[in-house]
Amino acid sequence: MKKIFFLSFLFSCYFSATAQVMTPEKLWALERVSAVGLTNDAEKVIFRTRSYSIDENSGSSKTFVIPVKGGEPEMVRNIDSIYSDGKVSPSGTWRILPKEVEVEPVKGVDFYPELKKSEVYIYDDLNYRHWDKWEDGHYSHLFLKDLSTGEEIDIMEGEPHDTPLQPFGGPEDYIWNNDGTKVYYVSKKVKGKEYAVSTNTDIYAYDLATGTTSNLTEDNQGYDTQPAFSKDGVLAWLQMDEPGYEADKNDIIILRDGKQINLTENWDGTVSSFKWGNDGKTIYFLAPVLGTKQLYVLNTSKKGVSSIKQLTEGQFDITGLVGQTGNIMVVSRTDMNQAAELYTVNLQNGNLTQLTQINDDFYNNIELSRVEKRMIPTTDGKEMLTWIIYPPDFDPNKKYPTLLYLQGGPQSPLSQFYSFRWNFQLMAANGYIVVAPNRRGMPGYGVEWNEQISGDWGGQNIQDYLSAIDAVSEEPFVDKERIGAVGASYGGYSVFYLAGMHNNRFKSFIAHDGIFNTRSMYGTTEELFFVNKDLGGPYWEKPTPRAYTDFNPINFVDKWNTPIMIVQGGIDFRVPVGQGLEAFQAAQLRGIKSKLLYFPMENHWILSPQNAIVWQKEFFKWLEETLK
Repeated sequence: MKKIFFLSFLFSCYFSATAQVMTPEKLWALERVSAVGLTNDAEKVIFRTRSYSIDENSGSSKTFVIPVKGGEPEMVRNIDSIYSDGKVSPSGTWRILPKEVEVEPVKGVDFYPELKKSEVYIYDDLNYRHWDKWEDGHYSHLFLKDLSTGEEIDIMEGEPHDTPLQPFGGPEDYIWNNDGTKVYYVSKKVKGKEYAVSTNTDIYAYDLATGTTSNLTEDNQGYDTQPAFSKDGVLAWLQMDEPGYEADKNDIIILRDGKQINLTENWDGTVSSFKWGNDGKTIYFLAPVLGTKQLYVLNTSKKGVSSIKQLTEGQFDITGLVGQTGNIMVVSRTDMNQAAELYTVNLQNGNLTQLTQINDDFYNNIELSRVEKRMIPTTDGKEMLTWIIYPPDFDPNKKYPTLLYLQGGPQSPLSQFYSFRWNFQLMAANGYIVVAPNRRGMPGYGVEWNEQISGDWGGQNIQDYLSAIDAVSEEPFVDKERIGAVGASYGGYSVFYLAGMHNNRFKSFIAHDGIFNTRSMYGTTEELFFVNKDLGGPYWEKPTPRAYTDFNPINFVDKWNTPIMIVQGGIDFRVPVGQGLEAFQAAQLRGIKSKLLYFPMENHWILSPQNAIVWQKEFFKWLEETLK
């Protein structure tokens, strides 16, 4: 039996007996753990570890099984005999396969076959690019493969629509019903301008006997996602009901006796993901709460829902539901000091037990940061949870440079996540105190707190940021002459906006893929529903939305006076390249110390190992130059 404890030996050799602090190279030496699922007998968990070679600039994965009750992991090369991925029909006759098919002409050669070397895309409608890819006339369709004959049927033939959803959809977007007579799948069956301004995904049912497709959620104009059946054949899914609002409250809906029932309608929270319990009546779900993500349970009844209960509590995130066996739920878990590992949750008392220990030896040789939760008053009389992360060797008698972390989204939770780029452990290891406020616009504090930010980007949430850094700056261990602000996406916007109104609080800024000019952002981003909701619509509307006047960073460049580093991905179509270039050009022409990091083949994120190492090194090099 092949074990993975050789990792412990390698880490022991790599790190000395004396604990060290995190570095970019060590961060990328971590094994990244992800679950596949429970084995067919529900006695073991299948999981993968992914490791990266900086020299090779690539990654590789290995697959293991470990008993649910704990024990030694065993490497496996083929899981087909012990695991069913749910994509084969219950009868064993068909398998669902997603495939790319060409549906529409887009390229020059499609219109002019004699000009085979032409390099041109031709569009007459919107949604001509998405996330990091230009639309080329190909769409992802679902095929049914007859496992006895090999014959394949395209159940979306001729449709200019995608399943899985693009760009982040996966196997959760298509399932069988319990008797294998229908395929249920998620798709956004609108196109062109309507696609660009809409969040209207629906759940469709394809009937194998008739070859017909029906829309189960036609009445809802927002997101419908993640369909799943109970063992008794009750369909549940997640639903947002406001059209065009990607961060709306996400509710659990069930379809019973032809009637849709909202199980979480009266609960003041938003659901991230869910899984039916083995009894067919219980639903377990994950949701952000108070700067963390926790496991909840609800019990369904014929009238809907009888109760919602939070099962876990602590300074960590439950990041994924793997599967239930008996009174145990297997989950993945992170915190700001620990990358993902698998745990079991006792469903009777909520207690967690660590199952995989892939990176334990690594962390045993690393000095960990202290992470503190602090409640800070806001300018409108509320209390705001703020995470403070201290250097591993923190001495309250010393003074430290401090970073205000500005979360992206804007409506994504600032919870106990573990990022391989915006890594608080690494920032603290380099001698910085990190202040991370759960400002307005974040889920986990009720719908009102979450929704407040839309249309108010430069308003209350910016004051929340300043309240947090001003409060922490009163501590004697914070060096007020060495405070910086860093962030990406909406966090990058926050950097650009603060640069024009911070009253000399900050001595350094770093903005990654941030929105600098809201007018050109509206004119070049691809998912227009986002800017329609959060910026208040197009800039030509009368009266002009405040996003283009009071809250547009480009309008306050004349007040910029602080060093700034700007990072931009070349194939970021969500916050396109012009945003970073405009900001850098403005800083340079204003005579401000500035630097541009341009990654031509990266999108909204930094994904390749060597680029990520450069990103980290330049991040800390800039801070060293401007704050120390």
